[in-house]
Amino acid sequence: MLPNDSQRPDPDTLLAQVQAQERRQARGKLRIYFGASAGVGKTYAMLSAARKYAAGGGQVLVGVVETHGRSETAALADGLELLPQRRIEYRGKTLGEFDLDAALARRPPLILMDELAHSNAPGSRHPKRWQDVDELLEAGIDVYTTVNVQHLESLNDVVGGITGIQVSETVPDTVFDAADEVVLVDIPADELLARLKGGKVYQAPQAERASRNFFRKGNLIALRELALRRTADRVEDDVRAYRVEQSIDAIWKTGAALLACVGPRPGCEQVVRSTARLAGQLGTAWHAIYVETPALQRLPAAERERILKTLKLAEDLGATTAVLSGSDIAAAAVDYARSHNLSKITLGRGHRTWPWCRSHIKSMAAHAPDIDLIELGGSAVERAVDRSGASAEAEMEREQGARALALSYAWAGVASLAAALLATPMVAYLDLANIAMLFMLVVVLVAVRWGRGPSVLATCVSVACFDFFFVPPRFNFAVSDFQYLITFGVMLAVGLITGHLTAGLRFQARVASHREARSRALYEFAREMSGALQTEQIFGTTRSFIQSTFRARATLLLPDDDGSLQPPAGSAAGDAPRTEIDSGIAQWAFDHAESAGLGTDTLPASPIFYMPLVAPMRTRGVLAIEPERRRWILIPEQRQQLDTFAALAAIALERVHYIEVAQQALVNMESERLRNSLLAALSHDLRTPLTSLVGLSESLAGSRPPLSPPQLALAGSLHDEALRMSTLVSNLLDMARIQSGEIKFNLQWQPLEEVVGSALRASALQLKEHKVSTQLPYELPLLRFDAVLIERVLCNLLENAAKYTPPGSCIVVAAELHGLWARVVVYDDGPGLPHGREEAIFEKFTRGERESAKPGVGLGLAICRAIVEAHGGKIDAATSPLGGAAFAFTLPLGTPPAMPEDGGAGQMESLTE
Repeated sequence: MLPNDSQRPDPDTLLAQVQAQERRQARGKLRIYFGASAGVGKTYAMLSAARKYAAGGGQVLVGVVETHGRSETAALADGLELLPQRRIEYRGKTLGEFDLDAALARRPPLILMDELAHSNAPGSRHPKRWQDVDELLEAGIDVYTTVNVQHLESLNDVVGGITGIQVSETVPDTVFDAADEVVLVDIPADELLARLKGGKVYQAPQAERASRNFFRKGNLIALRELALRRTADRVEDDVRAYRVEQSIDAIWKTGAALLACVGPRPGCEQVVRSTARLAGQLGTAWHAIYVETPALQRLPAAERERILKTLKLAEDLGATTAVLSGSDIAAAAVDYARSHNLSKITLGRGHRTWPWCRSHIKSMAAHAPDIDLIELGGSAVERAVDRSGASAEAEMEREQGARALALSYAWAGVASLAAALLATPMVAYLDLANIAMLFMLVVVLVAVRWGRGPSVLATCVSVACFDFFFVPPRFNFAVSDFQYLITFGVMLAVGLITGHLTAGLRFQARVASHREARSRALYEFAREMSGALQTEQIFGTTRSFIQSTFRARATLLLPDDDGSLQPPAGSAAGDAPRTEIDSGIAQWAFDHAESAGLGTDTLPASPIFYMPLVAPMRTRGVLAIEPERRRWILIPEQRQQLDTFAALAAIALERVHYIEVAQQALVNMESERLRNSLLAALSHDLRTPLTSLVGLSESLAGSRPPLSPPQLALAGSLHDEALRMSTLVSNLLDMARIQSGEIKFNLQWQPLEEVVGSALRASALQLKEHKVSTQLPYELPLLRFDAVLIERVLCNLLENAAKYTPPGSCIVVAAELHGLWARVVVYDDGPGLPHGREEAIFEKFTRGERESAKPGVGLGLAICRAIVEAHGGKIDAATSPLGGAAFAFTLPLGTPPAMPEDGGAGQMESLTE
């Protein structure tokens, strides 16, 4: 006996399972110890499992374990091999981090990685510890790790709303869901608070702060509920995956998930609302389906639209909706319930049927005795409103449908009579059996063309015509031989069965054709999107596919630099929807990343459906669609396919955007490299003659016999201009060296006052007509910097202030302590900065005044920024307290070394670290 084809495993599914198993076998196993908060015992449970593993002969390596001063936890870690940490220098401090390369070189069978959500120090290979864990798993190493519920990305804002504390370190839910095993470590809130008071969670000062903030009983109870629910969701996913892998069809009542069956009769909204209330009371998920049979396909459009609105209502109430195709409503509903492990089916109270027909609830009970069936009563008011609220359009469609159905029955009868007339002249040449076969052929053709009902009529008319025209005695319904009664019965039965099967195959062929068309359209669209390299290609392909697939007019609206939606350049007016696009609705859909317009809860009166194109990084635009029929936008399958089209278009737009960004970055890099090379070449070629020119001008001024006063003035001007040009060339050369990374910093601990004094002396010529003052606090500590480069920064800032302020202006050099930074400010009382150019003036070859007679090429501030950022600080420009310009830069404080005693003289020396 052959197995049922519907229960036979799908070969593609089996192949995917085999490939997934091969990947899992090559990859390490991840076990996560999951808890509601710190102190529940996750690290303790992880170490206990590791010791048990080691006791069985396994090798365990401790990558990272945080005991937080808990003696019991530290005792469990004793005896396990600890991987030495890697030392990273960051802002003057030495940090210990997990050594990923050493762990990969060791390749232990099992490694312990506490605190999965930890952020690694800058300079590490990965910014997050979970990325280190992923690389370990790819290398085939098993990993035990821990994580709290507040660190899951999807629950981060929920936990923040409960506790009032926003956690910055998070783990993607995909990492949690992909774990091979999740172990929930749970204790009651009162017991956790007792552990906190006993010093078993944090040390005394930290424990006191935690009890006043995060560790409140209400917070702990809520976090415990979140952890339990998230673990239950994870277990439910494991159960579903196991059922699919093992091809298990039986319902496992591990949950109370509901399935609501929606039909064409009045009262379906009541079924949906009642199921939603029941699901809310049970705290479970629910689904809503509509099974479309061949008979239901002939419903008037108004009734079909009512069904789709009911499904939309279910979706709004939180249900997962679907439209199924099948000839048996009960079998289709049961198959859906089994595939989704839904243990309860709700449906409306059945109506009276023919005595030989079973109601849907009885058919479902026969198909699935293990599923709970809930019959819901309808609302009399709803049925009365439905009967009285039938629109004229619906009545017209119903009349048109009735006329079409009557016409199909008429054609079925005419076809049978025509077959009888055509066979009459061939009575002398054909057996009665052959003539009966002709009538069977007519029945099959009628079933293919008009369906089951007309084929039944054709069968009855064919039997009657066969008896009347061909069975002796002819031209009456009398039968001379009893055997012909058996022939009539067999002919009637064969005709009915053949018509039924043919109509069913016709329906299945139409459904398969629609599915194949959707799959082909999706494949072709994905292929076109993968090869699109320009936005115009994406626009044209999306518009044409939506027009051909959904019979709708569509256009793309893309954002400009300010985020305002605009149609793509070159889009034809004939391609857009006939109705004028409402830019307000489209902008709302773009800003909120939610669909709006037709078929939604936001401005549903609009005839256009606005769908945002949401890509992984951001929303890339809006797809505006005007369907020929409003009803199709409500069909779940159509919406799902449209969502897929929109996702592919959004990903293609994002890919094209990043291609453009990468190309622009490559062009900028090449331009920068070429410019730096030119700057370096020019600087080297000009520096030597300019140095000689400065020396010659000095020699000329001191030559014997002495020069006349006019000649001496010319020599001095020559010297000043040559010196200025030499400074400009030095700036060009320094900028090129900084950009190429050739400068080596000589970082030393030294007082800032000395560098400020050196800069003032070096800039004395430029500052001779200005009032300069310093405001340096006495308690300013030693700072670690390159004195030559920081002096260059101060000189550039002082010369910049002298250049752009009139003679007699005040220039102030001040410093102050600001947290972990020392802040140095150079400000004046001059005309100030150009409005809106506070950031632009730090770019290379940018000047404060676009057209100015003041000398310079706009490199001084760019050099300052490069030097300060290389020291780990920042520099910015603002308005000074005196109304002029203020330039401030920061340097990290760090921890200077201890000063040696020197006979009480207090002589300060430069300390090199």
